[in-house]
Amino acid sequence: MLLSQADFEALVDEALAELPSFFAEKMSNVAVLVQPWPTTEDLRRVGLGPGYTLLGLYHGVPLTKRGSGYALVAPDTITLYQAPIERAAGPSLAALRKQVRRTVLHELAHHFGISDNRLHELGAY
Repeated sequence: MLLSQADFEALVDEALAELPSFFAEKMSNVAVLVQPWPTTEDLRRVGLGPGYTLLGLYHGVPLTKRGSGYALVAPDTITLYQAPIERAAGPSLAALRKQVRRTVLHELAHHFGISDNRLHELGAY
């Protein structure tokens, strides 16, 4: 399914609006962005080579690592990559909505300090 960026961003906004208030209230200094594809630098940053891609990427200082010196810094970013998410979801709008939500939650977990290893342990993959 190929949506316009605006329609895709609406799905992202929907996923964020559906967050339980506990999590939404705890999100701090983080911007959620949409890009068509990950860059070569994005892939390199997480150690992925040719033939692999990302659905999303968290870049910043997780809440669990922020100390008293964390002030006046640019927002962390969660970037969602539209084309890979659309490919992973297939042609169904319902499946796309579900994949967007899953990717948003995954990247938010990193904002809250939960590692990929811990997400595997929790069965979140």
